[in-house]
Amino acid sequence: MKQFTTKIASFSLALAVLFTTSSFAVDAHFCCNRLVDVSIFSKVETCTDYAEIASSKQCTLEAESCCIYKTFVKIGENDLQKVTVDFNIEPYTSLNTFYNTNINLFEGLETQIVPFREHVPPLISKNILILHSTFLI
Repeated sequence: MKQFTTKIASFSLALAVLFTTSSFAVDAHFCCNRLVDVSIFSKVETCTDYAEIASSKQCTLEAESCCIYKTFVKIGENDLQKVTVDFNIEPYTSLNTFYNTNINLFEGLETQIVPFREHVPPLISKNILILHSTFLI
């Protein structure tokens, strides 16, 4: 289970590094405030093929404000640095000793010890509840 979790964590970190370092651009074409075409790897098409979208009275193909081209750019990071960690064991000796001394406190007993196993219960000659008139209502 630990190896499987480690593989999933390393794969997800590799995907995170891949997506943060890659860059791409998305082109979008709007006619009459409606999205007509979206393209990631090529140029978007013009309004000449979409005359039925621009058939309203307020927006025509000849109007300059009718067609809008927008480009969304995601720029990747190029400033990646390799991080090295120096792990020194000396500051953690007190933590290690604390762990080793207290780990045995929570371990269960190997055999179940019942301290009153050989104890003989007292002989009751009279019913004490009736004697003292104590009844549960």
